[in-house]
Amino acid sequence: MSFFIADKDAIKRGLTTDIYFLRTKEILEKKGVSKNVVAEFTASSLPHGYKWAIFAGLESVLELLEGIPIDVYALKEGTLFRNKDLRGVPVPVVVIQGKYENFVVYETPILGFTCQGSGIATKAARVRIAAGDLPVLSFGVRRMHPAISPFIDRNAYIGGCDGVSSILGGEAIGKPAVGTMPHALIIVMGEEEAWESFDEIVSKDIPRIALIDTYGDEKFESIKAAQIIRDLKSVRLDTPGSRRGNFASIVKEVRWELDLRGFKGVEIFVSGGLDENSIPPLKEAGASGFGVGTSIANAPTIDFAMDIVEVEGKPAAKRGKFGGRKRVLRCEGCLNYLVIPYGEDSPATCPLCGGGLKEVMEPVLRKGKRVGEKKSASEIRDYVLKQLDILKNNLQENI
Repeated sequence: MSFFIADKDAIKRGLTTDIYFLRTKEILEKKGVSKNVVAEFTASSLPHGYKWAIFAGLESVLELLEGIPIDVYALKEGTLFRNKDLRGVPVPVVVIQGKYENFVVYETPILGFTCQGSGIATKAARVRIAAGDLPVLSFGVRRMHPAISPFIDRNAYIGGCDGVSSILGGEAIGKPAVGTMPHALIIVMGEEEAWESFDEIVSKDIPRIALIDTYGDEKFESIKAAQIIRDLKSVRLDTPGSRRGNFASIVKEVRWELDLRGFKGVEIFVSGGLDENSIPPLKEAGASGFGVGTSIANAPTIDFAMDIVEVEGKPAAKRGKFGGRKRVLRCEGCLNYLVIPYGEDSPATCPLCGGGLKEVMEPVLRKGKRVGEKKSASEIRDYVLKQLDILKNNLQENI
């Protein structure tokens, strides 16, 4: 196990599962028990009382399950969902139908893909709402295991980030990685020489963004950078929490001094310990873009669980769960859900707002073969943003 990570083959072979699933498979096989089941993935609650979350990780699930003789139904990747419907029934995000022994060892990795992927996408979406139309870049891969940097960046982008910092993350979303310059470059070369060298050497299609808080006062360093670099797009403030005081006040001060000297076109990009709560005051102070790291990369996971709800066509569920296969309907007006027993007719309209109800659980694997076309990260992101617009424009629910 190089770097103590599991490779794709190990995951596909079920070696990353919890051991009791392997023992379950052994027992079923030796006793000759082979039954068709319906299993669903739901979240009993959302982190910190969130009212909604973004479903992600499906592409990894499909790659894992492809070729196994089972049927899989799921929400589209990027779907905004509630953990409970209007009547308090848990909302399934993935449903697997088939012989239980065929997928028993994959419950653990499926949960890993969806719990973490959805958590990252959800946090990114919350940050997206807080930032409005201003750019947000995902800077958090350094806070997590490097093996999953593409997974982190892809889900951050799906959730609403405009760009990602890691090279493989850029490949995962089909876009070049983005970034400015580290403090280390300035410490090694000296501030002015580092700015000038960046401007001289780095490709001209890369925006000129000068990191200005390595040594001196942010406003004076910003003015100096604007005077030295002709086509300066932004100055970047990454002041550590131990030195920054009121970060919004520093941003206001820098904005004032730049404007006063005729540098109104130079933007202010901020990073360092940001989340959906700290961004609004910085935006109001004059920040023009945000680099968000740890809060997205280390986002709280969505606590999905898998439960068998039907065995050989008959409802079956442990206590605290709702048995039987279900239909999942969503109102396209208010994005609330209605979950009803499979085969039951749905109401004509949403009981909350009167909007139209749409079936949102779709087949994604039939007998192990993919159904439908694979969506790009950009297409999924566009889908997420359209749903966030509904939240902002129709419900004023925001975050």
